[in-house]
Amino acid sequence: MAKAFGPQKLGPLTPLVGEWEGDVGVDLSYHNKDDETSNTTYFEKAWFKPIPIQENGRQELWGLNYGMTAWRHGEEAMDPFHDEVGFLLWDKAHGEVMRAVVFGRGIAILAGSSAKPHDRTLTFDAKPGAPHYGVVQNKYLLERAEIRDFKSTFTINDDGTFSYVSDLVLKLAATEEEMHHTDKNILHLVKRYHPSAETHTVR
Repeated sequence: MAKAFGPQKLGPLTPLVGEWEGDVGVDLSYHNKDDETSNTTYFEKAWFKPIPIQENGRQELWGLNYGMTAWRHGEEAMDPFHDEVGFLLWDKAHGEVMRAVVFGRGIAILAGSSAKPHDRTLTFDAKPGAPHYGVVQNKYLLERAEIRDFKSTFTINDDGTFSYVSDLVLKLAATEEEMHHTDKNILHLVKRYHPSAETHTVR
């Protein structure tokens, strides 16, 4: 007997479908009020929902609409300190994954890289001014915390958890130096949206 996993049309995005929670988030960033760089720990919720196939001429994209929201520890009943929404896209024919994301701070990023259908770690890279995978930020932030580079990885771990690391390289006007703003967390699946194809078997 062998397991049948279905068509896997979402490619490497397939394991992400559902709702997730993580309580070991760490945000390393510059705190303007305190004039220091320090860690903030956080609790996070995320969801990933399939979208209709997108057709750009001969290009076909399968994807997920997603959102991630985070609360500082001790502030779970208050307003979140981070919120993002966007799309994860899979271009099977060209072997690419993309992350189109908008942050509540007034930042928009289209990041991507090459990927294979069963990759467990996905990389999303973007640079300001790039003709394809780039970064746009509002005028205030551009003048005070200019983004120089963006790198992020999503990983499906062997134990079924989902982890990520995101790194923004910023040029801070307050210090006139570059710094790394990093976020990382490990999340557990708490809800599936449909029965898994893994329950079916073939002879």
